[in-house]
Amino acid sequence: MKILVIDIGGSNIKVRVNNGEERRKIPSGTFMTPQKMVEDVVKATSDWDYEVISIGYPGVIKVGKITAEPKNLGQGWVGFDFESAFGKPVKIMNDAAMQALGSYDTGVMLFLGLGTGLGSALVSHGHVVPMELAHLTYKKGVFEDYLGKRGFQHMGAAKWTKHVIAVVRRFSIAFIPDEIVLGGGNSKHLTKTLPNCRLGNNQMAFEGGLRMWKKED
Repeated sequence: MKILVIDIGGSNIKVRVNNGEERRKIPSGTFMTPQKMVEDVVKATSDWDYEVISIGYPGVIKVGKITAEPKNLGQGWVGFDFESAFGKPVKIMNDAAMQALGSYDTGVMLFLGLGTGLGSALVSHGHVVPMELAHLTYKKGVFEDYLGKRGFQHMGAAKWTKHVIAVVRRFSIAFIPDEIVLGGGNSKHLTKTLPNCRLGNNQMAFEGGLRMWKKED
């Protein structure tokens, strides 16, 4: 089965298909509506062949449906019919959950996506539990204010890393994971990590998109 994986971010939309093609990027932002996303993806992949689509969406998903508008994109996502728009079968998952699924090995894993915002998901013995930790109170704002892109740009890598480590320690106490994966585009800027952490990468979102179509046990 040829699968197109669409990883929707607040700065870029990344697309890739499992037939050896390269990953391509489409600029994103507050102007990006679901209809424009479909049009841009269809145009960017016009020379690719695929049968089904996996979408990683930066927001709340319930029973495969978008239930809340995104913070860093345009509006109109709730209730949008992706299957009709693409004309192909579509599965959709929270973007952090999709990358977590692709990064998972065994046991209980906490995933934190350090990107435009802060993505979060827990994978417990193969079961993905999407979470929304980004907008919980932290210091003088919320976690996303400090660990997201704005926090990194404002504080610089060293101070930003200190906040990441402080939050990782807090979440370790709360969720008791066997390991923590720090993914997202900004994870490469960490100046150090904790012993129970490993760095992920955005390529794992592609692997998660492929795993979405694997037959469930």
